[in-house]
Amino acid sequence: MTVENIYRLISRELDGGAHPGDLLEQIEELEMDQKVELMQQLSDQHASLVFQEMEDFEQAEIIRNLDRDRAKTILTDMASDDAADLIGKLSAEETQEMLQLIDAEEPADFGNLLKYPEESAGGIMTTEFISLPADIPAEEAIERLREIAPEAETIYYVYVVDQEGHLIGVLSLRDLIASSDGTILKTIMRSNVISVNASLDQEEVARVVSKYDLLAVPVVDDQHHLLGIITVDDVIDVMEQEATEDIYRLAGAGKVVDMELTEAPVSKVVRLRLPWLLISMVGGFISGSVIGGYESTLEAIVILAVFIPVIMDMGGNVGTQSSTIFVRGLATGEIDSADVWPYFFREIRIGITLGVISGLIISVAAYYWQGNPYLGLVVGISMLATISVAALIGTLVPLICSKINIDPAITAGPFVTTIKDVTGLMIYFFIATAFIDYLR
Repeated sequence: MTVENIYRLISRELDGGAHPGDLLEQIEELEMDQKVELMQQLSDQHASLVFQEMEDFEQAEIIRNLDRDRAKTILTDMASDDAADLIGKLSAEETQEMLQLIDAEEPADFGNLLKYPEESAGGIMTTEFISLPADIPAEEAIERLREIAPEAETIYYVYVVDQEGHLIGVLSLRDLIASSDGTILKTIMRSNVISVNASLDQEEVARVVSKYDLLAVPVVDDQHHLLGIITVDDVIDVMEQEATEDIYRLAGAGKVVDMELTEAPVSKVVRLRLPWLLISMVGGFISGSVIGGYESTLEAIVILAVFIPVIMDMGGNVGTQSSTIFVRGLATGEIDSADVWPYFFREIRIGITLGVISGLIISVAAYYWQGNPYLGLVVGISMLATISVAALIGTLVPLICSKINIDPAITAGPFVTTIKDVTGLMIYFFIATAFIDYLR
């Protein structure tokens, strides 16, 4: 479809009440210069609605190329946190230019948001919230609420502050409406407010919102001044982003900055994935050297080679399970610093139990297949030891990395697999060599 056809389609659908997110599929067919042209042709209202549904890297490229009046309109229509995130992705010169476009009272808000790291509570908060003094009656609070509600991100929570702007309480919209006239806010507010510091990582913010089932959480500074709020829709975005990053890292695929991994150029994806594959290749060479070191054992007992894939695959599955569960537990907060070591020893017990069961099954199968009880014993003990060690490695490697402030998700794939393969082969051939006289 041409830009003109898509323009007519979007205008008609939005006028008919369609959600702008449902129209992105048609827009994705356009090249970047065509998307810029479309944003120029749409009305101010339609352009703002569609723009806010786009990916942030697309927004940054489009805003660079829009004429200044349209860029100003879109930025001022966006929620302050979304606009600040977008401006933060631009160069220093572009950021200054965009800030100058915005009305006189706005740059201070954007400047305050931009000073926080992008993935911190301060970086994802919005300054469009409702706060009221503690000493006003309910009817006055409702009157003020009517005046400022259209500009607020959410009105479900009303935050109560003192004269210096310290957060001292919170009440829901229902609490406020249900109060009789003359009721002072400080008598109906809840003073034990769940809040987060502006420097807190966004992943921790998501845990707080999830733990307490909040629709929004207030953000405060070290002196407990109310700075902004983070709404649940932003938290959902954070959870999706963090989960996606963890999955990519677990697979050794990494993350492409300012672009979806599925749409990134082949060269960028190759640069991200090749180093981890090379690590696996090195592990393969080491594993090969281990097999070569026991060449005489293999030549004497050829049947041993048949069980290598089974033992390696079982160890690999257990190692992957252990590392994935442990890394995910750390990421979601299910495993905190106090639970790390109890969980570690619990995972070892699980590995030993799985190893005993699997070892018994494969030893019986090997015995009935070859009629040699010692072969069953060797294979069974090897399976038990390999699975137990795999569970140990799958938990220990991410644990060590988390202790030295390295993202454990990065290590859970290639490093765990490589170490597990080498140790598994060494265990298998060491036990086989010890029993070689009984296997002939």
